[in-house]
Amino acid sequence: MLKDITIGQYYPADSIVHKTDPRVKMILGFIYIIFLFIVSSFVGYGLVFLWILLATKISKIPVKLIVKGLKPLRWIILITFIINMLFTKGTVLYALGPIKVTEEGLYNASRMAVRLCLLVMGTSLTTLTTSPVALTDGIEGLFSPLKKIGFPAHELAMMITIALRFVPTLIDETDKIMKAQMARGADFESGNVIKRAKNTVPLIIPLLLSSINRADELAIAMEARCYHGDEGRTKLNPLKIDSRDIMVFVFTILSFVAIFFVERLV
Repeated sequence: MLKDITIGQYYPADSIVHKTDPRVKMILGFIYIIFLFIVSSFVGYGLVFLWILLATKISKIPVKLIVKGLKPLRWIILITFIINMLFTKGTVLYALGPIKVTEEGLYNASRMAVRLCLLVMGTSLTTLTTSPVALTDGIEGLFSPLKKIGFPAHELAMMITIALRFVPTLIDETDKIMKAQMARGADFESGNVIKRAKNTVPLIIPLLLSSINRADELAIAMEARCYHGDEGRTKLNPLKIDSRDIMVFVFTILSFVAIFFVERLV
């Protein structure tokens, strides 16, 4: 399951989406999240899914890589579905004591589950098509106007990027420690919830120590390279929005507008 987490991973490819300015992609990602809450029918969700498939094809990213990111969240999606199904009032379809399943509950639960899946699949395109360096520059560029009031835009961008960059590293480290502990007789799968939580102690402590050591090594490496934030720093490839970025932005916005009107017409 750890290998299925796609957050923070970058898939290199030669596509127009990869070459798009990271600031444009992050703004479009934010608009996409808002748009998902505007769409309210399964027809609209189906059109959004087709749009994701099209964007994935243009990005030259394997569709299975996008879908694989849903697997670690399956329990969150299931719990969300059950909560919305059981705690929404309406026409009762099935009742077992105090537990009641309503028609409105099933509709809202299905809609929320689909929305979560589309949210993960759509936002994964941003990190999969943006390198850590470009992601840092993009975040810093978006927050740079706040520097005038003393906001640490560069430091915030660096922290977010480091956190995203080390997600795959921590996943690999967790997998190695888990296999090593299982070889020594540790059991992470049997027993009730409390027992499983206790069994994770041999996993959490080595992982915590490894993370602290890795953070210390990273800090030493940054100091050895005379890193002092954004003071006096220049960029090898400064960000610049060109016609290609404008074309991607306009095409995406027009796609969202078209989906919105088609949903309303249907």
